[in-house]
Order: sequence, then structure tokens, then C-alpha cells
Amino acid sequence: MTRRPLTGGSETHAATCDAAVRVQLRQWLQADALDAAIDAGLMTYAPCAACDAATLAAAQDTACIVATQQRLASAWAARQRYRERTARLARRAAQREARRKPAQATAQATASLPPAAAAILARVKAMTAGKA
Repeated sequence: MTRRPLTGGSETHAATCDAAVRVQLRQWLQADALDAAIDAGLMTYAPCAACDAATLAAAQDTACIVATQQRLASAWAARQRYRERTARLARRAAQREARRKPAQATAQATASLPPAAAAILARVKAMTAGKA
């Protein structure tokens, strides 16, 4: 590893700085073991400026981890938007269907005859069918 000098010694390690976690996350990302990296805390990983300034490898690891965090956050946001859109379209379709049902029920009510009229119509149809 190539060490780069700290700039004026003003950089301090982050409270959550853990080089072993950074290295392990990078190894999982290189091995395409994204689930393992997520389970190990990929999305909560916070870069350490002091470590990144100290070595090139640490800076590369952090760059890879941060880029993956951004891609995942973007993908998860897109998935959430898709789910919300699907729910919204289903809700609109249900509302549209609910508006149509009363209109269909009214049309059926006007088309149906009272029982007495239906009986007369049935007898007329029977007589007409008997003559033919």
C-alpha cells in the first residue's frame, strides 16, 4: 500500500471508523456478494476521511462502497416509486369500477319488468311460438 501524507494532521478518524469492516465490505462487493454486504451494514457505512487520506487503497475501497450505496439507494427508491404507482393505479381502477356498477344496476332495473308484466309477456311468447 502506498501511504499518502496526512494534510497538516488536521484529519481525525471518524467515531465509526473500522478498517476491517471497510475491507470486508469491499471484498464482498468485488465477489458480487451484495446480500452479505448489505447484512454486514453496507448502507450504514460511513467513510473515514483520515483513513482515505492515509492510503490509496482505503480511498478506493471507500469510493467503491459509496458508489454502491448510491446505486442501491437509487434502485430502492425506484422500486418504492413503482410500488406506489401500482397501488395508485389499482386504487383508481377500483374507483372507476365502483362508479360503473351503480350505472349498470340502474340499467338492469329499468330493463326488468314487474312480475305481472313478465308473466303476461311469457304467455304471449308461448302463444306466438305455438302458432308458428
